[in-house]
Amino acid sequence: MTAKPNPRVLIVNDDGIDAPGILLLEEVVRQFSDDVWVVAPDEERSGAGHSLSLSYPIRVKQRDERHFAVKGTPTDCALLGVYELLGDRKPDLLLSGINRGPNLAEDITYSGTASAAIEGAMLGIPSIALSQIWSYQTPVHWNTARHYTAQILPHLLGLEWTQGSFVNVNFPHCPLDQVSGVRVTRQGMRPPGSFRPIPRVDERHVPYYWIKIAFPDGGAAEGNDLAAARDNAVSITPMQLDMTAHDQLAHFRSLFETEPVGA
Repeated sequence: MTAKPNPRVLIVNDDGIDAPGILLLEEVVRQFSDDVWVVAPDEERSGAGHSLSLSYPIRVKQRDERHFAVKGTPTDCALLGVYELLGDRKPDLLLSGINRGPNLAEDITYSGTASAAIEGAMLGIPSIALSQIWSYQTPVHWNTARHYTAQILPHLLGLEWTQGSFVNVNFPHCPLDQVSGVRVTRQGMRPPGSFRPIPRVDERHVPYYWIKIAFPDGGAAEGNDLAAARDNAVSITPMQLDMTAHDQLAHFRSLFETEPVGA
């Protein structure tokens, strides 16, 4: 994408339209454009993944000319923004975030933040997911996200984007003056066990469950996003929609095509 002087930007998130991260992101983006639109869930939808609202109608409340609160998922918001709410002109850029919490490694598969960017990429729109890493009962270092979003966006706006790709950005969980730098990374993978059902029993002795989030140690390797987070670095990870295991194709062809199954 060649950088435009006043790009049309669609902002989506999964933390909700009133979350501090999306307010911060809009503030930063307005340094580069005055054609900014916000279409976001009316409540927190973290962990929604790439889900759609297929079994009930999607209600939209227009707050002003360019702000829309949606009773739906982040993917619903991306679709509504692109096809309905922005009128005849599609956005030049879709930004999702800034999420409160990490979207590293396998988090991508659960993340509503990342999935909105995935939807943008599927629609042929340059898309970026942004997240501020955070741990419960600790401060959120929004100034870190604010500073580096303003530094990174001008570079990404001028990229020539590959079809079917998006970018995942994570800001480290540290004050601005402790950031060690910016790294271009690959996606990592933690050991199993980040999310586990925890049984409980209510006052009527009926069992129920909470999903516990406890990221296990391990998975940080040279060049991946987990290592960047460990080292207090901003990670910028180019991602793609093609999930084919290309290194396995030849092996599978030898199994199923040399002597066709069922012949």
